[in-house]
Amino acid sequence: MSIRQLTPDFFVAGQITPEDVPALKEHGFNALICNRPDGEDFGQPTVAEVTKAAEEAGMELVFIPVDHSSDLMTAALEMAEAIDRLPAPVLAYCRSGARCTTLFQAAQSLPKAG
Repeated sequence: MSIRQLTPDFFVAGQITPEDVPALKEHGFNALICNRPDGEDFGQPTVAEVTKAAEEAGMELVFIPVDHSSDLMTAALEMAEAIDRLPAPVLAYCRSGARCTTLFQAAQSLPKAG
């Protein structure tokens, strides 16, 4: 699995499996964000399977699925809220990590509340 660091507290990766989660926790990740809808590819682990593994490892997983029909602004708002709320460091994953990177950049470009 290839993990890319975007900021000191935010990383992206391609698809993870439930079996990957304990090692991710051991490497210091505290939360996960899944940007990949279930059923994109045959054999892809479901978000429920990864969520169960995350919960067993003491991690939270936030599901913000994004595909070609998604409203990017809504997804970016959800991503910004998740990043603000989740304990760092956070790993977001999708098929390749590209969708997570795009969504992270969109979330960072939003005006800050307050």
